Amino acid sequence: MKSKLLIALLATIGLSAAAFAAPVTYTTDANHTFAQFEYNHLGFSKQTSRFNNVAGTVTLDQAAKKGSADITIDTKSVDTGSTFFNGHIQGEDFLATTQFPTATFQSNDMIFKGEKPVALKGVLTLKGVSKPVTLKITHFECKKHPMTGADYCGANAEALVKRTEFNMGKYAPNVGDDVTIMIAIEAAHKD
Repeated sequence: MKSKLLIALLATIGLSAAAFAAPVTYTTDANHTFAQFEYNHLGFSKQTSRFNNVAGTVTLDQAAKKGSADITIDTKSVDTGSTFFNGHIQGEDFLATTQFPTATFQSNDMIFKGEKPVALKGVLTLKGVSKPVTLKITHFECKKHPMTGADYCGANAEALVKRTEFNMGKYAPNVGDDVTIMIAIEAAHKD
């Protein structure tokens, strides 16, 4: 009788420990993590460009339904598809990459719906200006990587910001003030 009680007690402790599992931190995969931005150009088209160098960490606590993110974007890695225009976007009127070589997004407020995160509320710092931004998570998946066997998480997220709020308002409103930021991230659990 005592042994059954002891086994039941140990099982309960084990279940309780599983329910309070420690947060897991994932480090971005440089080959599969990018930030894109899209804006209206003079009413002619929506232009899409990206930053080629994005790095950071995402921490998930699935049991507690909490999480955080710390992402850094190398603004000098902007890729518009045109060498000339890359230089224009890096200039003082826009990214000012000489003075501000990075942009950051930091969040300690991951919002869950059921078992999956649906948003990240945080602070975007761009061109020296910090503003609250909510990234809406449009896709999320954690599983074993089919090629390496490592624990991986991936997500897509987006947010709408106004470039004038980040001291980049040249040519507005002819060149759209609204900029959609889109993030694609894949990250590996590192022991």
